Amino acid sequence: MAQGPDSPTAPELVVESGGDTRVMSPQRTYHVGRDPASDVVLDDARVSWHHAVLRTTAGHWMVEDEGSTNGTFTDGRRVQRTDVGPGSVIRFGNPADGPCAVLSGVPRQDETMTRKPSAVAYPAATHTFRRPSSVRPLPAARTTRIGRADDNDLIVDDLAVSRRHAELRAGTEGYEIVDLGSHNGTYLNGQPVNRSPVVPGDIIGIGHSAFALVGEELQEFVDTGEVSLDVQGLAVHVDHKALLDEVSFPVGERSLLAVVGPSGAGKSTLLNALTGLRPADQGAVLYDGRDLYRDYAELRQRIGLVPQDDILHSQLTVRRALSYAAQLRFPEDTAKDERQARVDEVIHELGLDQRVKQPIHSLSGGQRKRVSVALELLTKPSLLFLDEPTSGLDPGMDRSVMHMLRGLADDGRTVIVVTHSVLSLDVCDRLLVLAPGGRIAYYGPPKEALPYFGFEQWPEAFEAFENDRERDWAGQFRASPVHRRYISADSQQPRHIPEAPRGSVAAPKAQSWGGQLRTLVRRYAAALSADRTFLIIMVALPFVMGAMAHALAGSKLTPDSALNALLILCVGAVLTGAANAVRELVKERVIYQRERAVGLSRSAYLMSKVLVLGLITVVQAVVLTMVGLFGVDLNAPGGKGVLLPPLPEITLAVALLAFTAMMLGLFVSALVRKEEVTMPLLVLLAIVQVVFCGALLKLHGVPGLEQLAWLVPSRWALGGMAGTIDLHRIVPQEITADPLFQHSPWIWLLNMVMLVVLSAILGFLVAKLLRRREPEIMRK
Repeated sequence: MAQGPDSPTAPELVVESGGDTRVMSPQRTYHVGRDPASDVVLDDARVSWHHAVLRTTAGHWMVEDEGSTNGTFTDGRRVQRTDVGPGSVIRFGNPADGPCAVLSGVPRQDETMTRKPSAVAYPAATHTFRRPSSVRPLPAARTTRIGRADDNDLIVDDLAVSRRHAELRAGTEGYEIVDLGSHNGTYLNGQPVNRSPVVPGDIIGIGHSAFALVGEELQEFVDTGEVSLDVQGLAVHVDHKALLDEVSFPVGERSLLAVVGPSGAGKSTLLNALTGLRPADQGAVLYDGRDLYRDYAELRQRIGLVPQDDILHSQLTVRRALSYAAQLRFPEDTAKDERQARVDEVIHELGLDQRVKQPIHSLSGGQRKRVSVALELLTKPSLLFLDEPTSGLDPGMDRSVMHMLRGLADDGRTVIVVTHSVLSLDVCDRLLVLAPGGRIAYYGPPKEALPYFGFEQWPEAFEAFENDRERDWAGQFRASPVHRRYISADSQQPRHIPEAPRGSVAAPKAQSWGGQLRTLVRRYAAALSADRTFLIIMVALPFVMGAMAHALAGSKLTPDSALNALLILCVGAVLTGAANAVRELVKERVIYQRERAVGLSRSAYLMSKVLVLGLITVVQAVVLTMVGLFGVDLNAPGGKGVLLPPLPEITLAVALLAFTAMMLGLFVSALVRKEEVTMPLLVLLAIVQVVFCGALLKLHGVPGLEQLAWLVPSRWALGGMAGTIDLHRIVPQEITADPLFQHSPWIWLLNMVMLVVLSAILGFLVAKLLRRREPEIMRK
């Protein structure tokens, strides 16, 4: 595209033609014609290949016919060259019904502040803010209540909105917005607020609706899903290495974009930047004209993300898994029938009607991916991102999934898919090819990609990326007509410069911590009860370990059996507790990360694990102790324990040890990166508990070892059990003369309290480790 003369006094224009809208800069010249390389492409036989030109001259706009066959018309008359501006209607090829371009002015900044939401770069170039869906006069001195219920002054039919969500209150000094304890929050210019004044130009965000004060009217703009995405100059650097380098491209409404490239080209980095999970170091992502990073707190609810791994508990049935997800994502005041109706709607939309009663793990790979997509569609996202959705699928399933995404885009969403597969790129509207170093090597229609590169097959292109790393793929693309046609000409939003540095976004406030906890507990209990392998191990382990302890104890604890019986109880409690928990966080990491990004409370999630696993672990510990010591003469002094009868005291010590071991298992599960390493670590944990419990090594008075043993839960549990039966009296050896083995109320209480303290410390550490796994933008 040629550069036009510098005309700083000419206004920017918005041209609407063939359903498309774009902003025209006075610094550029715009070509109109049938040629696909034109800036305004008109696919009509009456339009010439090179039909007309729009440019600025002497501070005003003009249209000039380029010798077209059928002519250019304004005001019903054929023109060769004439001035145009806001309000002009230009027809090409026929004065009555030829393709037309309608010109309108872009509001000045002061006009934007009074007429349109000021948080949007260019409202006329967006879909949501192009025109209000409704306009409501505001009474001068009363409150307007907004919500989903029928008794509100302003009813918003959106399940993301609470029944009584917020109030817009009129006062002597103007208006203020007040949140009414809503589930998903009320936002002012993208930021969550409880109470804040509202001035003209502010955007009030409630669910999928935005409200703006315009004079004495409240204008509503509804995000229907038909939104554009403008990516501008994204750059990400790590240790002076570029992972993304000046990535810019537009994504139109109802489009399907595929992102491909060789390994290490920055596809995952780009995905994280586009979703806001890991914002780019430089550049902007404009969600229908709004800065995604600045307004992330609000806009994250409009973004669906389907990771490569499944984001549902595979033991649950399709309907049950989606129902629990709906409970977590919709307001607590949503009726069960309303939630279920939405669940049924997405099940039908994704073609899962015949699979609703099947456990997710029994579905094929393509069907499981459909369930993950169904989960994200519950909240009606406008942008849907998928990371390698066809990974591991056969060619037939690959094409089925891609056609599903094509249908989702056609239904009114913008869909972006990162993929290694090139089998079904033909169903996409646009293709983005990343070269090594995170640079754009191609952006445009998929069918034009291979001819652009000069190859016949995709493997040849990928080999060229690997073998010719010195080639400036991005520079060649920027200089090509393809770049001008599909990036420069299609970008409707002007270059956006953020008004202020954008820091981290706080984690979403849990509007109902107790409600989340109840749902999480029910879901987790249902998932565990459906896991037959877990149930078998859970039932068998305490009986097996208890039987071993009983065999060692015999009918009475004697100098030959007492220490070994207590040691087996320690080992059994550690194995029981740690085995229950050591896989539970790492195997759900992808699920946690996704749910955390859309409002899951970290503490509620952790507490659900502690409550369910803790209850199971304590019951197992009681069974273990009863099987091991029932009917055994414990040989306690005078038949009494320290504070309680001997058997209840030992049972309490074993239960606390098992619970602490369970917390230790959660710590390991939160620490490791892969599930495969948890079992070797479980064995290591058991060995450490045996070595440092005090039954095999003398620990008291040994510098270093004694202090290290303070961190080992079995050290305190064995001390409590030994104190109950006064182990040194039964087994008078140097190793049993340990001060922690004394038959003393204070020593016994110290042992029990230390187990509680270790559990609390481990819980704190697990919470910190969970925070490390959260989206980077949510970390403070």
